[in-house]
Amino acid sequence: MSRFESRGGRRRGRRVILALGLGLVFAAIGTSLRVGARPAVTVEAALPGLGRSTPIRVSASSTGRGLSRLIVTLHQDDRSEVLLDKTYVYRPAWALWGPQTVDEVVEIEVGSETVEGLEDGVATLQVEASAPGTWVRRAPSTVVRQQYPVILRPPTLAVVSTQHYPAQGGAEVVVYTVGTTSIRDGVRSGDAWFPGYPLPGASDNRRFALFAVPFDLDSSESVRLEAEDALGNLTQTAFVDKFFPRPFRTDRIEVSEKFMALVVPEIQANTPGLKPGSGLVEDYVAINRDLRGANAQTLRDLAQQSRQEFLWSRNFQSLPNAQVMSAFADRRTYVFAGEEIDHQDHLGFDLASVKRAPVPAANDGLVILAGYFGIYGNTVLIDHGYALMSLYGHLSSFGVEPGQVVERGEIVGHTGETGLAAGDHLHFTMLLQGEAVNPVEWWDAKWLRDRLKRKLGEAMPFVE
Repeated sequence: MSRFESRGGRRRGRRVILALGLGLVFAAIGTSLRVGARPAVTVEAALPGLGRSTPIRVSASSTGRGLSRLIVTLHQDDRSEVLLDKTYVYRPAWALWGPQTVDEVVEIEVGSETVEGLEDGVATLQVEASAPGTWVRRAPSTVVRQQYPVILRPPTLAVVSTQHYPAQGGAEVVVYTVGTTSIRDGVRSGDAWFPGYPLPGASDNRRFALFAVPFDLDSSESVRLEAEDALGNLTQTAFVDKFFPRPFRTDRIEVSEKFMALVVPEIQANTPGLKPGSGLVEDYVAINRDLRGANAQTLRDLAQQSRQEFLWSRNFQSLPNAQVMSAFADRRTYVFAGEEIDHQDHLGFDLASVKRAPVPAANDGLVILAGYFGIYGNTVLIDHGYALMSLYGHLSSFGVEPGQVVERGEIVGHTGETGLAAGDHLHFTMLLQGEAVNPVEWWDAKWLRDRLKRKLGEAMPFVE
């Protein structure tokens, strides 16, 4: 190797070392400056303010190295409370890959139940999301502040009417007033809900609720008048003066294979989505239990379409010259081949007259359903206003259609044995918000006068 070649090699080596050194310097400078991207933050409250417990959804995201920290703080006057302080594993400044948290979503419940000392007024929710920094550059952060009204006092609620005497399986009415902050009011009766309505003709803010004590509720302890505002603040008050429990009859129904073979295929053929299963008995039980439950839910849903006005003015009438074959809320045990196969409650009256007897409308109203309806077969459902309805089941035929106005005594169909019916008869019941109630009360003009008209006054157009 010549002297000139040796000098050239040394120069190339020095240039490579210099290039590597400069690269390391630039890499170090780049690393020291490589902070994460400024986070994006959104805050969404499920309610328009803070009450007992308002769900708030906080979302934060940062690309590049990910998030490093998320802090949520509530401020009111000179008080501050940290509701969340969370740190995250993030990517080192020198790494192009590795663990990181790019997106985070947290749900926080904020209100008097979670923040001690929260008071009526205004509060500010502050959310600070940070990305990782370096030893020479601070971590970029985003701060979002949202101001919310704080309302902790529930709506006012006062009972106006007196002498509330409901019976088990029966109905009643209560008249009351609520404060202006209420957005939902009515009667909670066990698991059932009966909403309130403005009292027609009242000059003040009086409201009323037709309500029932469901047949399977043997106490009035869970019957409460309620009012709730938009933030979930709730007022409850007991108002039942006297409760009449009514033990219902029990009955054993012998189910024959001949009967099942007659009714099961008919109901399956007329009920979309209901297909034959593993056997006749299993199919019968599925209809008697599951389809019965689905029909009950449909009746609750149809109640939401009811007109908010009294469509009737006289007592309801029963099927003329009829014999009662089964009464309201009979508790039935179904037996096949000596074995119990099901237990259900019969929520109506079975009324038998002559075969194909004409069926009159129990009162003035608006037809809301006319067609084949599950276990009830051919059925007519009439809306009488304020979610009070009458149901006519097992009809051989019907001569009305949905949307038709009918008058008390007008013939809507003829008795039959469609659906789960053993023999020609009418299944009749009254419904309030889709919950079956004892029709006997609604047939009784004295009961209507004493229990409803006396409380509602001129708002109820009732004549005996």
